[in-house]
Amino acid sequence: MNLQPYRRFFSRNRFWARLGGLARATGTKSIYTALLLYYAYERKETPKWAKRVVLGALGYLLMPLDAIPDLTPILGYTDDVSVLAAGLATVAAYVNEEVRDRAKDKLAEWFPEARTEDVREIDERL
Repeated sequence: MNLQPYRRFFSRNRFWARLGGLARATGTKSIYTALLLYYAYERKETPKWAKRVVLGALGYLLMPLDAIPDLTPILGYTDDVSVLAAGLATVAAYVNEEVRDRAKDKLAEWFPEARTEDVREIDERL
């Protein structure tokens, strides 16, 4: 999956603005995945090739138009979630405990009712 064309849609401001809006629509697992990618991107130790993968995956999420329109109930976000999962699988080696903790802290801000079990499956696959 070539994510390079989508890098141009990524910016930090757009990421935070859009992610906050997507939080309720897509659920805790997909938002947690996006946060893991973002915080892995911020690590100095993450190599440039991995950062490009992250930018592509997050850029796809932020892209105004995508393969399945996000306005379509349920199905609209399946392509976004798939791209996020593929991006995370590719850069999983750069998701350390600090990245997980930062993502969980931000997730708790947006989803105060969220439980650790909600994202445990993702952590176990890393």
